[in-house]
Amino acid sequence: MSAYLRTLFGLVFGAFALAGCGGSGPSFKNTDITGADYGRDFALTDHTGKPRTLADFRGKAVVMFFGYTRCPDVCPTTLAELKAVKEQLGEDGKRLQVLFVTVDPERDTQKLLASYVPAFDPGFLGLYGDSAATAKVAKDFRVFYQKSPGKTPDGYTVDHTAIRRGACACSCATATQPTSRPTSESC
Repeated sequence: MSAYLRTLFGLVFGAFALAGCGGSGPSFKNTDITGADYGRDFALTDHTGKPRTLADFRGKAVVMFFGYTRCPDVCPTTLAELKAVKEQLGEDGKRLQVLFVTVDPERDTQKLLASYVPAFDPGFLGLYGDSAATAKVAKDFRVFYQKSPGKTPDGYTVDHTAIRRGACACSCATATQPTSRPTSESC
């Protein structure tokens, strides 16, 4: 056998050997918050105009991400990461529902959310409400947000909670019961 073939054989063998050393794949960690007094439900409208509550997603793992469409970095990056997570889950990805809740109800209209959110994944839903409904949901899910003035009245940004650890951003719930929270086996 020539030196070239021995080297090629050695590299291929080495690659296969190393491929088996990767461990058991990704692991998910969570905290059981059953019985928590926050994040139990919401009442918002999705980007198709349909009123939604947590009960609408019974049987799915729900990831709620609070953000806004003009966010320059964290929001689009997180939505792209959630799309990748859904794909990595394979068939189980069908049981994942991502909800993008706008914290900028003045600018994030139904039409804008309908073009923005599904661009990341057709199954993702954008949720919105008026200022009062947005404030209530944010408070119920312990999410901070506030306007930061820009150079023009419409040029403001929105400072907001942005948790990007693991697969879930901000809130994760299972919709097995309208008021349930995830257990260590569910999310």
